[in-house]
Amino acid sequence: MANSNKLQRTNADIQFVLSRLITKVKDPRVQQGDLVTVTRVDTTGDLRYAKVFVSVLGEVNEKDFKKGLKSASPWLRHELGSALNLRYTPELIFEFDKSIEQGAYINSMIAKLDIPREDETDDDE
Repeated sequence: MANSNKLQRTNADIQFVLSRLITKVKDPRVQQGDLVTVTRVDTTGDLRYAKVFVSVLGEVNEKDFKKGLKSASPWLRHELGSALNLRYTPELIFEFDKSIEQGAYINSMIAKLDIPREDETDDDE
C-alpha cells in the first residue's frame, strides 16, 4: 500500500516537473498548438519507464510533435533527474491524450442542441 502511494507521488512529481520543462523545449515541433499539457504519468514499479500522456490544444501534427518530444527526451530526462532525487530517472515514453480535445468536441455538440434550460421552462408556469 505504501509503495503504491509513493509511486503515485512520484508520478505527480514527474508530471509537475515535465509540465514546466516541456514549455522550455526549443524544438519547433514541440511548440505547436496553443497549449501543451501533461495530463498523466504512469511509471513502472521499478522506475525504469514512465509513460507520459500529453494533450495539445490547437492545430498540431502529431507525428512531428512526437518526433520532437523523442528528440528532446534526453534533455528532459536529464533535467528531470536534476529536479527530482530518484534512484533511477525513468526513460520517457510519450503518448497523446485526446481526452481534452474530445471533451471540447462533446461540449460544442451539446451547446448546438436546442434544449430549453430548466430556468427557462420554470418561467412559463
